[in-house]
Amino acid sequence: MNTRIPTMGRCRATLAGLACLLLAQAGPARAAPFVPAGDDEVVQTLRGGLAGAARQAERARRAQLQREPHNLPLALASARAAIEGFRRSGDPRDLGQAQAALSAWWTQPAPPAPVRLLRGTVRQSLHDFSGALGDLDGVLADRAAAPALQAQAELTRASVLQVLGRLAEAEAGCARLQSPRHAGLGAAAAGVQLAAQVCRAELASLTGRAAEGEATLARLADTSAPALAGWLALVRAELAERRGQARAGALYRAALAAQQADGQAPDVYTLAALADWLLDQGRPREVLTLLAGREDVDPLLLRLALAQRALGDPRSAASTAALQDRYEAAAARGDATHRREQSRFERQLRDRPGRALELAQQNWATQKEPADARLLVDAARAAGQPEAARPVADFVRATGLSDVRLGAPDERRMARNTR
Repeated sequence: MNTRIPTMGRCRATLAGLACLLLAQAGPARAAPFVPAGDDEVVQTLRGGLAGAARQAERARRAQLQREPHNLPLALASARAAIEGFRRSGDPRDLGQAQAALSAWWTQPAPPAPVRLLRGTVRQSLHDFSGALGDLDGVLADRAAAPALQAQAELTRASVLQVLGRLAEAEAGCARLQSPRHAGLGAAAAGVQLAAQVCRAELASLTGRAAEGEATLARLADTSAPALAGWLALVRAELAERRGQARAGALYRAALAAQQADGQAPDVYTLAALADWLLDQGRPREVLTLLAGREDVDPLLLRLALAQRALGDPRSAASTAALQDRYEAAAARGDATHRREQSRFERQLRDRPGRALELAQQNWATQKEPADARLLVDAARAAGQPEAARPVADFVRATGLSDVRLGAPDERRMARNTR
């Protein structure tokens, strides 16, 4: 199986990840129980262990939903499970399952708020950012929507705005989460307040106040619940990497360890982030160990191919050819969600810096995370066109972003002054 995953960004990691946690903890509607059609129907098979039982239960839920497509609690539960499956595995078929679960309401302009929240979540995962924001804004404007749903919508909306580089708007949304409106959420209130603090700390780190953001995140990590340890470790790892701190690797591994301690398989986003850090540190052999057996996921195969090439591993040619086939198939489908990864592929594996720069520019037109900034800077440098990195220099000047991976300040000034 060749798994395509949309370009990984903020929507796969931090705030949206916690929003998903809150969905599970504070959702207003619960799934109706599965009722077997007869005494001979298998509900679940325990022999395969917990994971096998969970898969059997999900199949049973989907079968019941086919019989009852307008069962809203059941549809919501199935869609949430599919979205969480996508976050763990990166398999886009899970997004299709989520859309299928919500099919009875999918085309409605203003479906029930829980459906609209999940539809927005699926849309942002598919890089339909304008559609996602429309849904999330709709939830926030719905006076009948439960406060917990609106908090989740605000978190996911802030996550999308970060991807788009609209940092002031994202900060305003996270500040709203600290308003009295969200203080009466019961058990979810503490999680919402933590998310708001993390959001604002991370935005501080992206807007010229890295030390302040780092200190806040360290304090929150010391006082937060163990269930959020992995999530906070990931946020801190990304900040440490932007600051050029060697402890980024230990924080990425802590994030993976926390996932495994919860009985989960490591998610694709965290695996790829650690692999990138190892590649930057000149440790490709560790990447082969980290990602062994994950060739089915395109972003992970890309990192494996880069590590193989660095080591002179003969498997590099086959990995590169497989990636080429997958990108060509995506292009034939009109899928443009892979530009970040494909730009690296063209520059680092196919030695086509001109094509890599073209893809990096297309990617920057939509996404403006630190990884996207680095992508454009590296592609412009490789293509011998430093002036092409001017949009990044302008963004850095406007936001105060500090990231050692973008190069020395004099290099950024040179790109900015080439007008």
